[in-house]
Amino acid sequence: MARRLRFIPEGGALVEVTCRTIQGRFLLKPSEELKSIIIGVLARAQRLFPVDLHAFVFLSNHYHLLLSVENALQMARFMNYLNSNLAREAGRLHGWREKFWGRRYHAIVVSEEEAAQMDRLRYLLAHGCKEGLVARPREWPGAHCAEALIEGQDPRGLWFDRTREYVARSRGEKPDCLEHATSETMRLKPLPCWHHLSEKNYRSRIGELVSQIETETASRHAREGTQPLGVAAILAQDPHGRPPGMKKALAPAFHTATTEARRELVEAYAWFVGAYRNAAEKLRGDDFRASFPTGSFPSRLPFVGWTPELVPG
Repeated sequence: MARRLRFIPEGGALVEVTCRTIQGRFLLKPSEELKSIIIGVLARAQRLFPVDLHAFVFLSNHYHLLLSVENALQMARFMNYLNSNLAREAGRLHGWREKFWGRRYHAIVVSEEEAAQMDRLRYLLAHGCKEGLVARPREWPGAHCAEALIEGQDPRGLWFDRTREYVARSRGEKPDCLEHATSETMRLKPLPCWHHLSEKNYRSRIGELVSQIETETASRHAREGTQPLGVAAILAQDPHGRPPGMKKALAPAFHTATTEARRELVEAYAWFVGAYRNAAEKLRGDDFRASFPTGSFPSRLPFVGWTPELVPG
């Protein structure tokens, strides 16, 4: 199946980003060290390639993010920095030298509807519980946004300057493990549909969602006669191991609450694809005046549209 064109509607959009480890291996197995590294890399990526980060969750073999981006280039730069650094750090931690991610990240545009945005936030918050791993979102031992959103905290993590560390070692020095580490702070923003809420009301909305998730999780386990796997078992996973079976579900093209909103996004994407293919056909015919749609990545040509500025360092 051909890979979908990267598409962000004009003016920017909320997107849900998903990325899975190679073969679903537990290379993101939770630990305090990896949790700090994940938050540090996320925070640094946000600072260097400014996006609005609304929610995040990292399970043992995949992660989800809710981001607001201005265009596909901004998202691509942010994700390239995030995934390349996470692969190096987690691979280093677990002695994994092979390919880390199964494939390129998958980004799905979420409509502007409050119901659609709230549904995706709830979906992220439920991770750890819906898989039968823990009883409450805040019990997940890895990087999870639930506590930060409920408490109104800015998560802090560590960024390790491996270049400076390498140079120090090449000089025969033996730097302390934290000598070349700096603290990075992540800024979590309210969902676009809830940006008008006060901080107190926003945290209250989050608390309500988490309470619903906990109640539903407890009811499901009682009904099925099961119990969560538990933190001890999660931490005991072999990071090179993988689950015996993985669910394969077809991801939707867009996350919407109504048929009308879905139709609008489908039509916008169809026009985008048509314009891109028309320009690509002209380019193959040596027509260098071919005009690709704004927000696209033409093959062997620069990104079409606004280029976000980067923060030095």
